[in-house]
Amino acid sequence: MSKALSCRPLCAACCIAPSITSPIPGMPNGKPAGVPCVQLMEDLRCAIFGQPERPACCSGLQASFEMCGEDRSYAINWLSALEIATRP
Repeated sequence: MSKALSCRPLCAACCIAPSITSPIPGMPNGKPAGVPCVQLMEDLRCAIFGQPERPACCSGLQASFEMCGEDRSYAINWLSALEIATRP
């Protein structure tokens, strides 16, 4: 089992790599994979973190070593591969 981690500063891999099918403020149809979320701020933090309008899929995602690895590049690659592997 993978141990939970705190989010890595200046990463935002989970806000870029995966698609999100739920509405997001400013993105009513969700977002495609590889596209930064409109709520991603310049410092790569979520503008709606902890807010009720944040999609459940975002709130439920927890950083882990398996997903995040040692660096941002690893996380983007891992999440991108997962996105491809789980396409309908």
